[in-house]
Amino acid sequence: MSFREWTRQHESLWQFILFNILSNISTITRFVCTWLGTAIFIGAMGMTAPFRFLIFNYTAPNSNGLGGFVTFLIAETFAQVVNYFVQMKLVFKSDASARESAWKYAVLAVIIVVVNLILPGYVTDFCTATFGMDAGLAGTVASFVNTLLAVVVSFPLLKFWIAPAK
Repeated sequence: MSFREWTRQHESLWQFILFNILSNISTITRFVCTWLGTAIFIGAMGMTAPFRFLIFNYTAPNSNGLGGFVTFLIAETFAQVVNYFVQMKLVFKSDASARESAWKYAVLAVIIVVVNLILPGYVTDFCTATFGMDAGLAGTVASFVNTLLAVVVSFPLLKFWIAPAK
């Protein structure tokens, strides 16, 4: 059996594999934007005044204040835009119109970003209090939980709601 035949016969599995591999394009975008934002907003412009807005809290001494928030916001926005096109065109090869799919993806992205901001504090606290993990290992576990949750939620929503098959 050829690889092409295998991918046709196991379309959902192949999409899941591509989904996970190609999501790294948005991760790279996020890192590059974070590095640039840090250099510009924190390094060059010195935007380090403490910042708090709704659930966003950049008031801790090493949080980089307003510059950290602006950097995060820009990096996450660019990463989500890149991920939208990668998933729609390369993974699911969707023909859904942008008008139909973009707002759905935006809802998903906002939910994931908010959960990714809230959940790590609880997971980190649980890991350190319950298992005695140090902050580094507990943070790694929290990142793993965030990633796993994002995949478990994102893949089916993209496949069946946002970018359904032709």
